[in-house]
Amino acid sequence: MPEQTTDKVDTRKWVLPSPPSTDISGNGIPSLIRAILNVRGITESKEYLNPKLNALSDPFEIPNMHEAVDRIFQAIDQQECIVIYGDYDVDGVTSLTLLKKILSAYGIEAVPFLPHRIEEGYGLSINALTRCLKEFSPSLIIAVDCGTTSNEEISWLNEKDVETVILDHHESSPLGIPDCCALVNPKATRDIAESNYDYLCSVGIVFKVAHALLKQRPLEEFDLREFLDLVAVGTVSDLVPLTEENRALVKRGLIELGRTKNAGLAALIELANIRPPYSAMDIGFRIGPRLNAAGRIDTAGKALELLLSTDPAKAMGIADELEERNRQRQDLERRTTAEALEMIDNGQFGADHMGLVLGKRGWHPGVVGIVASRISKKIHRPVFIVAIDENGLGKGSGRSIEGISLVEVISAGDQFLISGGGHHMAAGISIHENQIGGFHDHLCAYVSSNSDQDCLSPKLRLDAECPLSELHLDLLDHYSKLEPFGCENPEPLLFCRGVTPTSEPRILKEKHIRMTLRQRESICDAIYFNGTDYDLPRPPWDIAFTVLRNDFRGTVSIQMNIKSIRSAIS
Repeated sequence: MPEQTTDKVDTRKWVLPSPPSTDISGNGIPSLIRAILNVRGITESKEYLNPKLNALSDPFEIPNMHEAVDRIFQAIDQQECIVIYGDYDVDGVTSLTLLKKILSAYGIEAVPFLPHRIEEGYGLSINALTRCLKEFSPSLIIAVDCGTTSNEEISWLNEKDVETVILDHHESSPLGIPDCCALVNPKATRDIAESNYDYLCSVGIVFKVAHALLKQRPLEEFDLREFLDLVAVGTVSDLVPLTEENRALVKRGLIELGRTKNAGLAALIELANIRPPYSAMDIGFRIGPRLNAAGRIDTAGKALELLLSTDPAKAMGIADELEERNRQRQDLERRTTAEALEMIDNGQFGADHMGLVLGKRGWHPGVVGIVASRISKKIHRPVFIVAIDENGLGKGSGRSIEGISLVEVISAGDQFLISGGGHHMAAGISIHENQIGGFHDHLCAYVSSNSDQDCLSPKLRLDAECPLSELHLDLLDHYSKLEPFGCENPEPLLFCRGVTPTSEPRILKEKHIRMTLRQRESICDAIYFNGTDYDLPRPPWDIAFTVLRNDFRGTVSIQMNIKSIRSAIS
């Protein structure tokens, strides 16, 4: 084994699962799968492992759905000019695409509208609305993936006799809900909801609206299930919980993705060189970033145009453009991350910072969220990255850690901000350059006062112990039923005690490690991506890993995807 020559040590704390209080009945489910379900509190294994669309709830259970449907049908019947106003991320463009498709099926061609990220900013801004009204003169605006906190902008529209329906999933404002025809947002109407739909993102809300429209006025030629590929792409990309009905929507959506009728998605799939059966990871790492690239760099118009395209050749041309923008996005992201890390290494924030707010002129606002996510994971602290323009106005994005709510951080520090909002783990802010230092100090003070040391220590939360003897091909079919993996349904993190390598591990591409591990009579191949970041202790080892399906030249095998290695603890 190689000697330890550096201090590269994985300091993450292993959190072992507690013994289950109850055990799920067998029903042919392997003990490992039952253990995973138990530790996640899943008691209805059949419904969880085989979610069905026919088990979806009545969309009219969501508050204000009746009012939204009535107003939309009124606009359809009177052939009003409808603008569907969206956001420039994947959730936004998939929402606009699905909503335009369902409205077209009812015989009305709604106009999709996207604000310009740099010039007009996020959501319902007066500047973007002024352009919208000038170009299209709508009588109804359906705001999608935005609008919940736009009280001032909705009032401005009311004064101009333009009505609004809001389909959103963001947290509401302390000032209350806007004066619109209908607000369909489970997070803003928790107090009047009998059922909880907090987990839905905007494309999920649009799916529910489409379902409600079809329940009230069925269309024989319109099959809503065929559009679940869009729902899956938006849901996975927006990092909302893959629990409850989202599991059924995404699981079926991945199947629809494999036979998609959407020329734009088909072009992206070909360009990304992915093959069915598709997983949520294919969306999260291959499809979603390519769609997001347009809105991050400039405007999401090309992404929307791609998803609305019906010509395969034209769609491939647009997909090529998005590929180039994605490369530009990656370059911007790498440069911004390197500059942010250099600022941290220079020590201007101290060695024991409880959080970070970093801002710089010249950074692109389209990549600050990605950079914030990378740095937050690296230092295990809440982080805001702020792009500052030539006028000293900063647009920032924050990412947090478990136990620290950015919504609460923003609310408690609003004196430093022009505006802010979002989710507990991800949020956006607008801030003047001269307030960044104050907001940084506020964030650190908030974290210090509202967290404990355990919260600030990085952890590996393990689902179940898995001896190597249980890693056999029969397990794969059962394991795949736990998918789709993502937010609040992460890929199971397993652990195995007392293993040894059968030979010297091999270094691949100067950063990955490939090896074969033995535990008593059982052996299994393993890969440790970026494993050279850490020193390997002397064996025997305890291994934290996930399960990989390895399909090489038609031969399927199980491989361990190592996440952490420590000295074996007896």
